[in-house]
Amino acid sequence: MERDLKQLIAQMTLEEKAGLCSGLDFWHTKGIERLGIPSVMVTDGPHGLRKQKASADHLGLFDSVPATCFPSAAGLASSWDRDLIRQVGIALGEECQAEEVAVLLGPGANIKRSPLCGRNFEYFSEDPYLSSELAAAHIEGVQSQGVGTSLKHFAANNQEHRRMTGDSVVDERTLREIYLASFEGAVKKAQPWTVMCSYNKVNGTFASENPKLLTDILKDEWGHEGFVVSDWGAVNERADGLAAGLELEMPSSNGSGDRKIVEAVRSGKLPEEKLDAAVERLLNIIFRAVDARKPGATFDADAHHRLAREVARECMVLLKNDDHLLPLAKSGKIAVIGELAEQSRFQGGGSSHVNPTKLENIREELAGVAGPAVLISYSQGYALANDDIDDNLFREAAEAARQADVAIVFAGLPERYESEGFDRTHLRIPDNQAKLIEAVAAVQGNVVVVLSNGAPVEMPWIGKTKAVLEAYLGGQALGGAIADLLFGVASPCGKLAETFPVRLEHNPSYLNFPGEGDRVEYREGIFVGYRYYDAKRIAPLFPFGHGLSYTSFEYRNLETDHSIIDDTETVNATVRVKNVGNRAGKEIVQLYVRDAESSVIRPEKELKGFAKVELQPGEEKEIIFTLNKRSFAFYDVALKDWRVETGEFELLVGSSSADIRLSGTLAVRSKTNLERRYDRNSTVGDLLADPAASVAIEELMKNSPFPLPAEDSDEEGAEMMAAFAKYLPLRAVVAFSGGALTDEALDAWLDKLNKVKVDKNI
Repeated sequence: MERDLKQLIAQMTLEEKAGLCSGLDFWHTKGIERLGIPSVMVTDGPHGLRKQKASADHLGLFDSVPATCFPSAAGLASSWDRDLIRQVGIALGEECQAEEVAVLLGPGANIKRSPLCGRNFEYFSEDPYLSSELAAAHIEGVQSQGVGTSLKHFAANNQEHRRMTGDSVVDERTLREIYLASFEGAVKKAQPWTVMCSYNKVNGTFASENPKLLTDILKDEWGHEGFVVSDWGAVNERADGLAAGLELEMPSSNGSGDRKIVEAVRSGKLPEEKLDAAVERLLNIIFRAVDARKPGATFDADAHHRLAREVARECMVLLKNDDHLLPLAKSGKIAVIGELAEQSRFQGGGSSHVNPTKLENIREELAGVAGPAVLISYSQGYALANDDIDDNLFREAAEAARQADVAIVFAGLPERYESEGFDRTHLRIPDNQAKLIEAVAAVQGNVVVVLSNGAPVEMPWIGKTKAVLEAYLGGQALGGAIADLLFGVASPCGKLAETFPVRLEHNPSYLNFPGEGDRVEYREGIFVGYRYYDAKRIAPLFPFGHGLSYTSFEYRNLETDHSIIDDTETVNATVRVKNVGNRAGKEIVQLYVRDAESSVIRPEKELKGFAKVELQPGEEKEIIFTLNKRSFAFYDVALKDWRVETGEFELLVGSSSADIRLSGTLAVRSKTNLERRYDRNSTVGDLLADPAASVAIEELMKNSPFPLPAEDSDEEGAEMMAAFAKYLPLRAVVAFSGGALTDEALDAWLDKLNKVKVDKNI
């Protein structure tokens, strides 16, 4: 419907306008009945709708209406499948329509800086490109159904420890290349109706009142058209927040925030035009939701459950499969061990806690898929409620394993180990589970471990097992998905969206996580996840992008449609992938880019493209990746923009970050106008590296007491002089000249050089 929102706002009192900027209660926006402005509902649920019936909380403590529980984001990301995640979003949107929910609070796009973060299960990846691509697909799916999303938690919100008061201290380049980039692509591609600001401070200013984040970057630079909502309870000073770009405070402040806004406007501290602009953004979304309402909407719970099973299969990652133990034969004796096979951990704890429409039992699903020719026994093995070793349970499990052909141990992290609200302090699974794996392996050579966890774990026991399946938090249909994969109904095709370190100490943030007091410094900079492991030559337990299959794939013919491009152009890279195994499977093809030579510190390689392709035995397909300026750029802090340096870039295509199958090179010419000016502290080497200044500096140095070495100079002496001159500031040339070059002459020379550069627009 066409509405004149400015005219509508003109009819409001100051108090009414201020009132719209905070919630009515825990989950609803305010309405203004006399002006026909309705109240709409927002609710939790990145991987499933969490609409509470009556009692309200933000930690998942009270019941919510039944809804489909899909795998959490850690699992969804392991699918590397934009289309599949878009389907999940569509299903979520349908369920929101059926429950008259206007905005679903998610997805979470925060970077996995440390595997200890208690909320990592709710986030996609350690890599910003992968994270932003998957978040965009999720948003597109939900919003295609006329339901909004809330991309969260913006920004640099990477731990639960002191999450409401902590200050994330991040340098500008790291913030741009890693932590903001995870949001940027999703905002630009998918335009989430809302963005949720985080609890923490960013470089000294709360995210809820940070104009650089909420207005300068999000609104002005990225072009976000919706509104910013606070995380629940994240507001510090309400008027400052609104001035910075925070339109909606949630939950209700019971009038407190409204009064602060009114007082700020009346005192002149806050321009009323700023308040009007905030109200207009809010009304745009509120009326968009109202206009998109589908009265009488329903959803097919059974169809969504089937989708949840398909999605879970695509997400799980086969980490290890020695001697091709998997898939299991549908005959013989199998010992199923571990309480997690009976009391499954299928979702994370906290505000994303979903009340599933149904929940598959893992043990029952294994029996159903295996068929009557398989004799399955079950042993509890350990108690989920504590870490104590029960000798009787151990003996029972070991005996069952001894009598079986294969033992499947279900292990992982109980909710008391990881949840919203707190971080882990180590990467170990409970001691009783780890010791149980070793006890079972001592009597049974064929051990499969199935993990249920929201983040990486250490695996000191892995050498005693033959196969490990990372099921993550697989949603309500995890039982059937696990059974389908173990018995070969489907081939595993998930790949890790995060690095699994051998030890916690190997993680790049180890020395600075979770910080001191309220201050956490991101001293590892851009070297997050695989970027760090590559640079330090540290072999992880399992690398980023790793995942096995029941078939094999061959890569060939990496080609580009141009050998040299300007950074304003795009280039297509193609590669052919063939299934050379004897069964159907899906491969996730990953493209990384490496700058062959850079004037700034850069990672060894960075993910810049990926595609998931399904292939029948013997089938071959061509994959096309399109690369643009951002595929080759770094963030130049001085320029305050993304910049590509002219030179060669290596394209690396592989099955994981550590399994590169093909490589090729591409030349890229920078079209950036740096407009660099030189001064007395510029070095000789800096000028020599600049084509526009190199001739001038060579002429100057000819008349200096330290001339640049001639081509026929003594080799050793030439190297020494070149090294000396490279870092020699121009003021030192004056100092060492014995009066041959004066300060005045140098200043005149610099003025002339800088004027020539400007005139030539260099």
